[in-house]
Amino acid sequence: MTAPAARRGLDPSDARERNAYAWCRRYTLAHEENFTVVSWLLPKPLRPHFYAVYAFCRWTDDLGDEAAGDRLALLDAWEAELRACYEGKRSRPLFIALGRTVETCAIPQELFLRLIEANRIDQRKQRFRDIDELLWYCEHSATPVGRMVLHVLGYHDERRMRLADATCIGLQLANFWQDVSVDLRKGRIYLPQADMRLFGYDEAALQVGVVNAAFRELMRFEVERARGYFRRGKRLEALVDRRARVDISLFRLGGEAVLDAIEQFHYDVLTSRPRASRTTKVRLALEACARLTLGL
Repeated sequence: MTAPAARRGLDPSDARERNAYAWCRRYTLAHEENFTVVSWLLPKPLRPHFYAVYAFCRWTDDLGDEAAGDRLALLDAWEAELRACYEGKRSRPLFIALGRTVETCAIPQELFLRLIEANRIDQRKQRFRDIDELLWYCEHSATPVGRMVLHVLGYHDERRMRLADATCIGLQLANFWQDVSVDLRKGRIYLPQADMRLFGYDEAALQVGVVNAAFRELMRFEVERARGYFRRGKRLEALVDRRARVDISLFRLGGEAVLDAIEQFHYDVLTSRPRASRTTKVRLALEACARLTLGL
């Protein structure tokens, strides 16, 4: 497949931009994710753009999850910086890099605004009635990220965008199920209330950490739901440039590894936090590279 990815690269020519992209790279590498953000197989000119997009997404999430003080006010100020970035007014290294990336890759501002809004939602909404309401949240928190990645790769068609949406929803759900206990300490429950009722498990039991047959069946159901999204999104991997295929594949494989870990813990995500080991991540990367090399 002849793909636009190779034409989307940027090698910043001035020191200000080089330093800004270097900051984004350091920031990215300092954070650990369930998935590989940038693999060595990704075309080198594209890597700075991936780092810039990731840095924005991570910083936004940290404002919504970790920042001290008035988080809504901080998110409003962050949105103002984003809008200024799109107007060409950039001082923070992150926005110097992101500004060049959005210009080079034609990334719509609306995608970044949706991610900021997801973190506003987190400040005022801690329960989700059913899966439809949770998917509405994912349209703000997850799917914009996959669409940003496709823009960096040079793809803008709706078919690929919808497949990326499926993978990103799978990633978001996997993260929710992995972090049930973590989110509970923050006062948030992403398990749909309708699903909890379906399996006869209530919030009172969740709050005191009851892991019984009902809870395990509930989590088994949610894990399989997430796997379904990964199965749908997998079709995207055949529709992107071979040099980007490993990275797209590793997003999915990292999420699936988390689901595998939950299953290995017999769906007990309350006693400890299941996670894919570093060894597992390395193995997945090597296997993905091997499949690419063999043309599988």
